[in-house]
Amino acid sequence: MRRLQSMRWFCFPWLRRETAQTETSPLIPKGPEPGPNDGPGNQGRTREVEPRARSRPFSLRDCLLKYPLFFSNLLFTVLGLVVLALGLWGLINKESFAQEKIGQISTDPMLVFVMLGLVLSTLCLSGCVGALRENCCLLQVFSATVLLLVAAQVLAAIVAYSLQGQIEGYLRSGMLAAMVRYQDDLDLRFITDEIQIGLQCCGADNYRDWEVNMYYNCSAPGVLSCGVPATCCVDPLENGTVWNSQCGVGSQQLDEFSAQSVIFLGGCLGGMSRWIEQHTGLIGAVGIVLLGVQIITLFITTRLMDNIQCSKATR
Repeated sequence: MRRLQSMRWFCFPWLRRETAQTETSPLIPKGPEPGPNDGPGNQGRTREVEPRARSRPFSLRDCLLKYPLFFSNLLFTVLGLVVLALGLWGLINKESFAQEKIGQISTDPMLVFVMLGLVLSTLCLSGCVGALRENCCLLQVFSATVLLLVAAQVLAAIVAYSLQGQIEGYLRSGMLAAMVRYQDDLDLRFITDEIQIGLQCCGADNYRDWEVNMYYNCSAPGVLSCGVPATCCVDPLENGTVWNSQCGVGSQQLDEFSAQSVIFLGGCLGGMSRWIEQHTGLIGAVGIVLLGVQIITLFITTRLMDNIQCSKATR
C-alpha cells in the first residue's frame, strides 16, 4: 500500500494528499482510556478525536487558475529578459557608457528597450512566483500594476483620439529634429532610414524638408549640398546589387516632375497617416486583444487570491 501511494505521488506531484481527516471522513474512535476518576459506568466509553488542521486541498479550479497564470507570466518574464538583454547589448555595443557619451544616454533609443524589459520582467516575475507559491502579497502587487497599465492604456487611447492634430505636430517636430541630427546620431539615422524605406517617403512633408540638415542644405560646401539621403531614392541600388549612396545628390534643385523619377516626393507624415488608415482594423483588433488578455489575467489573479484567502480562513 505504501508503495502504491509513493508511486502516485511520484507520477502526479500536483495531487495533494491530505495529512489529516476531512469533514467527510469518519471519525476514528480512540480506545478506552480510563482515568483515576472513571467509574465503572464510564469505563469502556470511547472519546472522539478532534480533526487536526488540514492542508489546502487541490481542486480543478485551482489548476485552471494557478497554472495558466504561472506559465503565461513565465513566458512574458523570459520575453522581458530578452528585451532587456537586447537593450543592454545595444548600449554596450555603441559604447554608450563611455565617459564622453554618458551624458547623452538619456536620449538613447536603446534605453527604451532596457526600461521596457526591466518593467516587463519584474512585473511578470512577481506574478509568476506569486502564483506558484500562492503568495497573496506578490499577487496583489501584480494585479495592482496590471490594473494601472490597463487604465493607462485606455487613457492613452482616449487622449490620442482626441488630440490627433497636436500629435501630428509633435511627430513633425520630432522628425525634423531627427533630420537635423541625421549625420551625427546613428540611432536617429537608422530610424529615419527605416521609416523612409518602409513608407517610401522623403522628409517630413516633402523632400525639400532636408534643407534643415546642415549637410544637405543648398548653402553647404560639401558634395551632399542640395541632396537627400539615398533612402529617399526610388532605386538606390545600382545595377540591382551595389548601394548607390550618391543617388539623391542635387535632388532638391529638381522640380517635382523631374524629381519623381529619382526620389520619392511625398513626406513621411502623410505616409504614416495613410498606413494608419489602411490598417485601422488590424490596429484596433490587436489593441482589443492585448487589453482583453490583461483583463483576463487580472480576473484570474483576483479569483486565485480569493481562493487562497478562503482556504486560509477555513483552516
